[in-house]
Amino acid sequence: MKMNTESNIYTIVYATVLVVIVAVLLAVVNQGLKARQDANARLDQQKQMLVALNQDFSKSDPAALYDSLVRDTLLKDGDKANIIRFEVDGKTKYILRLHGQGLWGGIGGYMALDEDKNTVFGINFNHESETPGLGGEIVTEKFRSQFFGKHIKDAQGNLRSIAVLKAGKIADEGQEQVDAWAGATITSTGVSDMLASNINEYKDFLGTECCKKECCKEQSDCCKEQSDCCKEQSDCCKEQKECCKEQKECCKQEQPCCQQEESGTSENEKED
Repeated sequence: MKMNTESNIYTIVYATVLVVIVAVLLAVVNQGLKARQDANARLDQQKQMLVALNQDFSKSDPAALYDSLVRDTLLKDGDKANIIRFEVDGKTKYILRLHGQGLWGGIGGYMALDEDKNTVFGINFNHESETPGLGGEIVTEKFRSQFFGKHIKDAQGNLRSIAVLKAGKIADEGQEQVDAWAGATITSTGVSDMLASNINEYKDFLGTECCKKECCKEQSDCCKEQSDCCKEQSDCCKEQKECCKEQKECCKQEQPCCQQEESGTSENEKED
């Protein structure tokens, strides 16, 4: 029996079969390329982190350079919050992953901090669809270099981020700032908001200087954990003496830390 190729049923069946065949072929191709796609995405992330670490990989294998610098992952939370520890020229650096919103789409990047978890060693930004010559300029060295050496904490050790402001505007007291890109106010604001919100996400890692006297008065948990804090921060131990004078419980719990003094300290001071 000859099939009527002009009937509606034939058209529907033919289209359905064709769609199924194409869908199966696309699924097979996608599955076959997935490993390569994942590898390319991973390499791109590694390159972005190397840029944040101020590493030139133009004449070397970026994957090999990355592997030689990376030490361990301290936090991994999907595609957003990540903290990775590196060693550059014998010094510890921490990479924090950034994510935010620009004018036309998402923006992101990586910020490298010195071992003090305060000083910006380097930074790198990326964007999905910002305007070339305007918001798209956040990826340039000229914009990024403004952040180098800036601090994300104020003099008291409180997290403050770094403000991105138009010329003539002044950041809040205790907060450092960089210049926004001219003509890209919304994207620059997006970068500023991204830094502030992301740094807050990492507050448990970045922390504040818990050994400050005011903090110890208010937080009992701070006193319990001050031994580790004092081991890492010499200035902290100097101020810990005053904290322990006023906080007897703290002093009982952290007596070894409280007694840690610089050479030349008088016996009377040690007994306080």
